[in-house]
Amino acid sequence: MPEAEASAPLRLLLVDDEALARHRLRRLVEELGEPAAQVVAEAESAAAAQAQIASRPGGIDALLLDIGLPGPGGLALAATLRGLPNPPAVVFVTAHAEHALQAFDLQAMDYLTKPVRRERLQQALTRVAQWVGTGRVAGAAAAAPVATAAPAASVLVLHERGRVLRLPHDEILSLRAGHKAVVVRTVGAQYVVDESLNELEQRLGAGFLRVHRNALVSLAAIRALELRPGLDEEGGDGWAVRVGGPAGGSDEWLAVSRRQVASVKAALARGGPAG
Repeated sequence: MPEAEASAPLRLLLVDDEALARHRLRRLVEELGEPAAQVVAEAESAAAAQAQIASRPGGIDALLLDIGLPGPGGLALAATLRGLPNPPAVVFVTAHAEHALQAFDLQAMDYLTKPVRRERLQQALTRVAQWVGTGRVAGAAAAAPVATAAPAASVLVLHERGRVLRLPHDEILSLRAGHKAVVVRTVGAQYVVDESLNELEQRLGAGFLRVHRNALVSLAAIRALELRPGLDEEGGDGWAVRVGGPAGGSDEWLAVSRRQVASVKAALARGGPAG
């Protein structure tokens, strides 16, 4: 990361093969009051972007990077940049949302869809400014985005109503499958997403338990496993887990299927996910 004063404007490189798109982004950047930022260079391809970065060692804080470039695309360029000693931050700017998962796997600071709104650009650059400021204070040890951005393995990326969400695993309490949708409950909020519970379970991995065919819970959020009245198929007692956030007051009971009771008990006993 560049050695500069914390108050210096962010130095941005716009990478898009369409001149009009670069012009619009430049105007948006110029219209922002905070954080302070300026476009110091533009490029129409991955090769041109690499040349700009090489000619300005330490002089680029972030790329506003289109994915659909001629030749090597934006995702390939971002992967290449990660190999640099002090890579710039990457904010993807694209007309399509389907590459969001790959983008965040590459430690992107944000993922903006065209047409870019001023508010979203400001949010993205604020994240970049925070990262840059942290690195300037802490030095080279905190230089790479991976040092301050949440690792991809600890973030679940979802699409909800045309927007892209990044939910840290440690904020997710439960996921419940309903009619053609899954309700993802977090500390203080819930989201309805059009994805399968099976796919989400695979993406979340260790730390989440399948307690029922229609429910997945965070192991860390389980507060109790108890027999509860009226939960089995005949209306008798059935097992359930009490799931809640760290602040309390938002607990919910979720039924545990008979076939999952043993594995849930084992997982709770050893403090790890069920096998």
